[in-house]
Amino acid sequence: MNKPLKGLRVIELGQLLAGPFAGCMLGYFGAEVIKVEPPGGDPIRNWREVKDGTSLWWRSLGRNKKCISLDLKTPEGRDLVKQLLKTADIVVENFRPGVLEGWGLDPESLRADNPDLIYARISGYGQTGPYAEKAGFASACEAISGFRYVNGYPGQAPVRPNLSLGDTISGLHAVLGILMALRSRDRGDGGQVIDVALYESMFNLLEAVVPEYDGADQIREPSGTTVTGIVPTNTYRCADDKYLVIGGNGDSIFARLMTAVGRGDMATDSKYASNAQRVVHEAEIDQLLSNWCANQSLAAAMEILEAHRVPCGPVYSVADMMADKHFQQRGLFEQVEINGQPLKIPAIMPKLADTPGATDWPGPEIASHTDEILQGLGLDADQIAELKSAGVVTDSD
Repeated sequence: MNKPLKGLRVIELGQLLAGPFAGCMLGYFGAEVIKVEPPGGDPIRNWREVKDGTSLWWRSLGRNKKCISLDLKTPEGRDLVKQLLKTADIVVENFRPGVLEGWGLDPESLRADNPDLIYARISGYGQTGPYAEKAGFASACEAISGFRYVNGYPGQAPVRPNLSLGDTISGLHAVLGILMALRSRDRGDGGQVIDVALYESMFNLLEAVVPEYDGADQIREPSGTTVTGIVPTNTYRCADDKYLVIGGNGDSIFARLMTAVGRGDMATDSKYASNAQRVVHEAEIDQLLSNWCANQSLAAAMEILEAHRVPCGPVYSVADMMADKHFQQRGLFEQVEINGQPLKIPAIMPKLADTPGATDWPGPEIASHTDEILQGLGLDADQIAELKSAGVVTDSD
């Protein structure tokens, strides 16, 4: 398969989620990703649901990666990484700022040997500034970014999605930066450093929050299941206790929505004609829609709304997604085999028509590509055995 990133070599030094997610995306679309893990492996191998000694999450996140385990606290381990980086196009790391400088693995130390290296650095607060050395987990960075502030209900503690959103969004930013840096390198500009901060990646999602504060002195507050200043868009409980999201905030869509729910009079009433006018009457409109949904099953409500071309959708669990024919036909699930047993993992977007990505193998066991990688650096069997005996390199099981 002619994947778009074929021929690129990526060295992944990150652990847990942000750096590894970036590496996962690059590998899915064809890059050779060599994951350098500490002794014992990436902690995510043991997080959440574990089956046969390995996290199910790892099987997805570690797909298409070649794994080697090195002790970077030893000079020999760091020297091996330096040798790998001489052969690389891209490095992705998410250590605390300053750690790799202390090990001589920072961009400046590597530039002489590989001036075309693209060096993506992911951290909580960036490589510079007064917060650079603070511990930067996604939860804290989502909070300071402003993202958490607008989530939840007025007067209550802010809520978080049950996901490590800050890490994943930062991984996406890293991939975006890498692809732009590759374009620049193709023009002859050489390699460069990409500085991705978790809190800045989440800050990037804030839409009009900043200009509305600066230009109108408005602080956007949490708004529950609605969006401030856009009406109607909300989540409603149906008669069968299932939830339906309705987005009827376009002017013509609102008219069709009112017709669908039996209020043609509101569809033509000038006091609801624009979004600004509907905002004034938000409580009235929401109560109307809430009452209507409460008397319809989810399926019946969707059938009526879709017949009137009103955007709406059910709130799906993973069980709902995996049973849905549209998800299946769009190829959102890929099946791999683990110890002879099938396992479904999510495909990775976006879809490319001519050079799509794919899962070639699931997240492998720790150190499973050690010999292949070290032999590629010119080491013979005796040298590899010596490194394993000294504990510099972890042997594969």
